[in-house]
Amino acid sequence: MKTSRRTFLISSIGVASTLALSRTAFAADAPKVEENDPTAQALGYKLDASKVDKAKYTKFVAGQDCGNCSFYQGKATDAFAPCPMFANKQVASKGWCSAYNKKA
Repeated sequence: MKTSRRTFLISSIGVASTLALSRTAFAADAPKVEENDPTAQALGYKLDASKVDKAKYTKFVAGQDCGNCSFYQGKATDAFAPCPMFANKQVASKGWCSAYNKKA
């Protein structure tokens, strides 16, 4: 059976779309990081950046939060999104951890 270029392209777009949609669905179903998670404790993660221990985490500056961190894999307006620092579990946009790196 001979496959045309058009059939191949249409099939490829369909497969790519399916994969993209399934990845988005997975991200939305990923568990949320809890503050008592061992990785969260090691990185000083807080669900609310205003509750960061400023004496312990001296590099923290008001206005820093996960929503404007380069590791945050969602839009700043998303309440939660995956973060590679936490094995792609979801972190709060208003959260913070010591791995914070300002988004360029």
